Amino acid sequence: MPLLDLRNVSCAYGNRPVVRSLSFSLDQGSIACLLGPSGCGKTTVLRCIAGFERIAEGEIALSGVVVSSPGRHIPPELRGVGMVFQDYALFPHLSVAENVGFGLHRQSARVRAARVSEALAIVGLGALGRAFPHELSGGQQQRVALARALAAKPQILLLDEPFSNLDVNLRERLSREVREILRVTGTTAILVTHDQNEAFAVADEIGVMHEGHIQQWDSPYNLYHRPVNRFVADFIGEGVFLPGEVRGPRQVKIELGVLDGCVPEECIAGCPCGCPVHVLLRPDDVVLDDVSDVKAQVVGKAFRGAEFLYTLKLKSGARVFSLVSSHHDHPIGENIGIRLDADHVIAFHGETGAMAQTC
Repeated sequence: MPLLDLRNVSCAYGNRPVVRSLSFSLDQGSIACLLGPSGCGKTTVLRCIAGFERIAEGEIALSGVVVSSPGRHIPPELRGVGMVFQDYALFPHLSVAENVGFGLHRQSARVRAARVSEALAIVGLGALGRAFPHELSGGQQQRVALARALAAKPQILLLDEPFSNLDVNLRERLSREVREILRVTGTTAILVTHDQNEAFAVADEIGVMHEGHIQQWDSPYNLYHRPVNRFVADFIGEGVFLPGEVRGPRQVKIELGVLDGCVPEECIAGCPCGCPVHVLLRPDDVVLDDVSDVKAQVVGKAFRGAEFLYTLKLKSGARVFSLVSSHHDHPIGENIGIRLDADHVIAFHGETGAMAQTC
């Protein structure tokens, strides 16, 4: 039995549908993420699980008990759900220890003190129990919010864009630390974010959302290498689509050359030679080659320390990205040789948009 089970859940604000017939489940100890752009419905799903929003259709069950349906709504405080908010929601007049123990008022003083001490130790703030929120850094405040949620020992922990207020370096470090804390404590958790790097760093499984639907629920690896539709392919990672056509059962032709060894799965069922496809190329699929006959003009470059991300204009006017060691510093406007070095290429049917191949 899954710890969390959503079955055909729909939610609307007035007459505006926000979540549409959404289903997924989580086992005990799983760490998942709802990933998508602003307005896709991901935070609403989190609020429905927490009990802050009522659902119009479907069911939400925790440990086999239905907590939400059109005719049933268990209040948030009775669900055994922990929540870490985007703005931390710490009480400024309470010490760190008092903030962490805030939800434990029904416990004895001894149990409350032990839980607070344990939670602060887990997040590495054992020495700061007497400090106040304004005396802490942003990262420390986020850890206090996490400790407060963990101290109550919830069935499931919900994290709503918990790193969005932090600088990039702190965000990356804290996301790794939070994953380790969740793993060590065996906590089942769902993270909501629009940042795929956060999702990849924290979650074992990710649901990519768009317009209230889950487009794909999968591992980070499969989302990047085996997206099921163009939205997922566009949203995950960086890349561009080039038009191409099927030349045979194991060949696809694009402007940069012929991709051999491809097996267009959909095309086997009736896509003849000449069938249009759109091929996704990632920045690491296009490499610089001084002796190549294929030339491209450098029209953009972004320095990333160890690498440059070049934007290259092809003869047709189409643009591709190339990720290159920063030792190769080419000026804007220079024409350079390029070639494909694509071990794994994804293509979508040019008319239906369905995934045509993975090679």
